Amino acid sequence: MKESILDVLLYLFEHYIADDADTLRDRDPLQAGLIEAGFTPAEIAKAFDWLDGLAQQRPSAGEPRCNGPVRVFHGPELDKLDVECRGFLAFLEQQGVIDAAQRELVVDRAMALDQDELDLDDLKWVVLMVLFTQPGAEAAYAWMETQMFGEEPEPVH
Repeated sequence: MKESILDVLLYLFEHYIADDADTLRDRDPLQAGLIEAGFTPAEIAKAFDWLDGLAQQRPSAGEPRCNGPVRVFHGPELDKLDVECRGFLAFLEQQGVIDAAQRELVVDRAMALDQDELDLDDLKWVVLMVLFTQPGAEAAYAWMETQMFGEEPEPVH
C-alpha cells in the first residue's frame, strides 16, 4: 500500500506527539516504531523533513487582524486546495483561530505534502498539527480539536 507523508504524520501525531511534543527529539525509537507499523524509511524521512520545515518556520505570535488583506491563492495552491479548503482557512482567520502568519504556515505545510490535492479533513489535520507547535495557541488548538472530533465547539475567545 502506498503511504503518504500525511499518513505517517497522522500516525505520529496520534500515537506519539499528541501526548508529548518532546517525543520528536529522539527520532530513532520513533523511526523503529514507524517501520514496525509498516511505513517505509523513505516516507518516514519525508515526514521528518516536513516536521523540520514546520519547526523552522514557526511564526512569532502577533495580534489578530480583522479586515486585513485577502489572501489570493495562485497556481499549484488552487490545484491542491479546493474551494472548501480555502474557505475553511478564511473562516479560521476571520474567527481569530489562526492569524495570517499561521495561515501561511498551514498553506506552506499543505503544499509540502506529497498529495496532488487535499480534502478538508486532511487540511484540518494540517491546521491541528501547526497549531500544536505554536506557542500561545492552546485555545485555538483546543477549539480545532473540537472541530475534528465532533465535540460541541467552544468559542475561541
